Amino acid sequence: MSYRREPWFKIRSFDDGLEEGGLRASSSYSHEINEHGNDRAMDTLQDRVVFLKRLTGDIHEEVESHNRMLDGMGNRMDISRGLMSGTMDRFKMVFEKKSSRRTCTLAVFFVISFTIVFYTIRFVRYFMQG
Repeated sequence: MSYRREPWFKIRSFDDGLEEGGLRASSSYSHEINEHGNDRAMDTLQDRVVFLKRLTGDIHEEVESHNRMLDGMGNRMDISRGLMSGTMDRFKMVFEKKSSRRTCTLAVFFVISFTIVFYTIRFVRYFMQG
């Protein structure tokens, strides 16, 4: 019982078209040629299947690593969102009281003033040296 299928290609044997000239190959020789061609085709096909199996394994590993990375990014985004909402809640509490609002306004004014003075001095030094 043979488990081999018909080949997906046909090997041309000596029997094709040479009948009229009197040159005929024996059927066992053409059968051996067909078997050899089939074996070669099966080896090629087996090599391709092994390559594709390795390739799909590599793709699977790459997808898994990307999924892990995306899960980690999602977790970090959730943590950041929680921190930001906590910060916003604190700002709301500070601005509810009028005295706290004045204190924050004064602090922002000093920060902006310091920044302006710092960059002005830096700007003047740059032009004095160059």
